[in-house]
Amino acid sequence: MDALTPKQVVKELDKYIIGQNNAKKSVAIALRNRWRRQKLPLELRDEVAPKNIIMIGATGIGKTEIARRLARLAQVPFLKVEASKYTEVGYVGRDVESMIRDLTDLAVKMIKDSETKRVGIKASELAKERLLDMLLPPAKNKTNDKEKEAQIKRTREKLRMRLDDGKLDKRMVDLEVKNHTMPMVEIFSSSGIEEMGINFQDMFSKMMPKRSKQKKSTIKEARRIITQEEAERLLDMDEIIRTAISKVENSGIVFIDELDKVAGSKSHSGPDVSREGVQRDILPIVEGTTVATKYGMVKTDHILFIAAGAFHVSKPSDLIPELQGRFPIRVELSSLSESDFEKILTKPRNALIKQYIALLKTENVKIEFSKDAIREIASMAFKVNQETENIGARRLYTIVEKLLEDISFNAPEKSGKKISINAAYVKKKMAGFVEDIDITRYIL
Repeated sequence: MDALTPKQVVKELDKYIIGQNNAKKSVAIALRNRWRRQKLPLELRDEVAPKNIIMIGATGIGKTEIARRLARLAQVPFLKVEASKYTEVGYVGRDVESMIRDLTDLAVKMIKDSETKRVGIKASELAKERLLDMLLPPAKNKTNDKEKEAQIKRTREKLRMRLDDGKLDKRMVDLEVKNHTMPMVEIFSSSGIEEMGINFQDMFSKMMPKRSKQKKSTIKEARRIITQEEAERLLDMDEIIRTAISKVENSGIVFIDELDKVAGSKSHSGPDVSREGVQRDILPIVEGTTVATKYGMVKTDHILFIAAGAFHVSKPSDLIPELQGRFPIRVELSSLSESDFEKILTKPRNALIKQYIALLKTENVKIEFSKDAIREIASMAFKVNQETENIGARRLYTIVEKLLEDISFNAPEKSGKKISINAAYVKKKMAGFVEDIDITRYIL
């Protein structure tokens, strides 16, 4: 985090996202403020609340990608949810507190994976010793025969060398493995198992006796299984959970998409009946409350919430005033221009053209796009977005997939060939497709 200055964050986001500089700047500042808060004296640290952000803009222009890349960059727990799947208490749908439970689950897995890697070398060494014991069982009764002991030691070292060289990988051994099968339990609850507040899996695992079974396995597979078991033994789950909860409370990011779907005046009928109720349920989570999870209580006071929505029909001012006040930073993302589409196709590290070139390369088919072909694809995507529904950069997926459909289908038979795609090829392949889209404007 020390190295992630706001300028550095924007620079990293630029590698994957074209344009939207205002949004990048806002999230970069928000991320840096979290680092700054950790440097404050304890009495002042608790008083500094995160500056939550609302991103306003059409679909497919980079709202979700900005938040996701930000979390990956900072290596913090990140959860994306849709506001429309939550409902007011009394209606069918997920309880809003489940977003914090899910975030905590992700954090625990994240810390556990990190710790497993950290103890990996030691776990591998312990697994090796267990395998050597299986291949050359130690003597049950100790003897004073030093020559015999030295011989056993030499044999063990030879086995160790062969094990390290992979010469014993295919050899079969009898392995005792733990049986992790748990009894199936069904719980009938309108709110779902998350409302029960009990970790049933842990409860039953403690009640049921530990069982193991014998299985035949290659040494290579046995080594993997035993290494996992040894890593589990080396982990301190209590410390992992404490670290994960701290990470969630101080660094967690929740991205609430489709917030505009729960904005607006209260409807009197239909599926939108609980829209304002959802806002009122989200409010305490964003304001700061304590949520019960299977790992313990989690405070949401300093979790960063980034909301997003197209706000075509509604607008941010249609949200209840209390919720508006909890999102002080508003960023309007600009629609993508034809020039932006060109850059999206080629510039980012995960650019669409790069992806398709790599995919077809696996079939030993080399494809090349000329500059005028990329320009034509971008122009077509921009035109279709203007004339029909504007779905932003996602339109490029539809067009490029259709453009390369025949090449992808026949790729196994074209191994070793080089295919050049120019503007004329794009126009020829996409002529009927664009006409079909134009017709959709006149179909009810």
